[in-house]
Amino acid sequence: MEERKSFQPLNLFEYEQLATKSLSQMALDYYASGAWDEVTLRDNRAAFEKFKLRPRSLVDVSQRNLATEVLAQPLQIPLLIAPMAFQCLANPQGEVATATAAASAGVGMVLSTLSTKSIEEVAAVRHDTNLQTPQWFQLYIHKDRGLTRALVERAYTAGYKALCITVDAPVLGRRERDKRNEFALPPDMQLANLTNLSGLNIPQKQGESGLFTYFAQQLDPAVTWQDLEWLESLCPLPLVVKGILRADDAVRAVESGAKAIVVSNHGGRQLDGAIASIDALAEVVDAVGDRAEVLLDGGIRRGTDILKALALGAKAVLVGRPVLWGLAVAGEAGVAHVIDILRDELDVAMALSGCASLEKIDSSLLFCEKHRSR
Repeated sequence: MEERKSFQPLNLFEYEQLATKSLSQMALDYYASGAWDEVTLRDNRAAFEKFKLRPRSLVDVSQRNLATEVLAQPLQIPLLIAPMAFQCLANPQGEVATATAAASAGVGMVLSTLSTKSIEEVAAVRHDTNLQTPQWFQLYIHKDRGLTRALVERAYTAGYKALCITVDAPVLGRRERDKRNEFALPPDMQLANLTNLSGLNIPQKQGESGLFTYFAQQLDPAVTWQDLEWLESLCPLPLVVKGILRADDAVRAVESGAKAIVVSNHGGRQLDGAIASIDALAEVVDAVGDRAEVLLDGGIRRGTDILKALALGAKAVLVGRPVLWGLAVAGEAGVAHVIDILRDELDVAMALSGCASLEKIDSSLLFCEKHRSR
């Protein structure tokens, strides 16, 4: 009898289903959860369905080009891996596996401050492969400004190409699944970027994880735009501001030195009830004009989602959770396959929409009952 072929996921949703069998309940809930009732988490996906496509017909799409640049840094497709903490919960190689897959595919990666592989270990992937795909470093402005400065200096020395500053977390959002699970890292897993810094204490409390304790200690609710200007003075790397949902904040970010803005609600993990990222995109694009590049984070699951974001003015998108599902299922190969799926889906969507290149994608492709295109 012929052996049954092993199951190969066809899309990102199937990767998510498989990941539930590969992860512990605590890790799965940490990755998948949103804040409070998870309304914004769900809306990030549902909002894409409001936008319908209006394809152009009889266009020569026999040759298609998906390449672009963000901050003058090359991307083979308009995609970066979003910053996500604790990737070793999904696979022992964690962020190194993700970075290797991203570099090989020609997409960017944003490394989280709370990674389980260090700034230097992940940077070595780019150096070892001799590929020019961008690596950015995600950062919070901590209460301890010395800690903030030290992380910036390490990222600059290691060759990261931008600082991605998360601004939507003056305090930590309440994720009830994590509270219920008393989320904590396994004893053999560390916050790799912080272990060698003196004076950092991340205690464990009964009923409260060290993660929550750390953020309670170091997230600074007093951070203002002036702190962003201070951060911009620390090194010559371009600043990317992540977590903007309003036009006025986007303008202020540019005035404070941002070269790019990521429209994002933190994957629905901070303020529940915040608008979906895609619903804020056109407003931000209009507000900043050509003064900064705009990217979108949140809810991307199909190539058509990327197409819609580009049509609304995004230069590229960031993808988060699906990368973790691929990492959990098959390590580096799983991440690479997730990227391949999105590339192939975007390629087909562009062909069927009459767009041979990214430059041909514009708001005329969209119909929305609420927005009627931008």
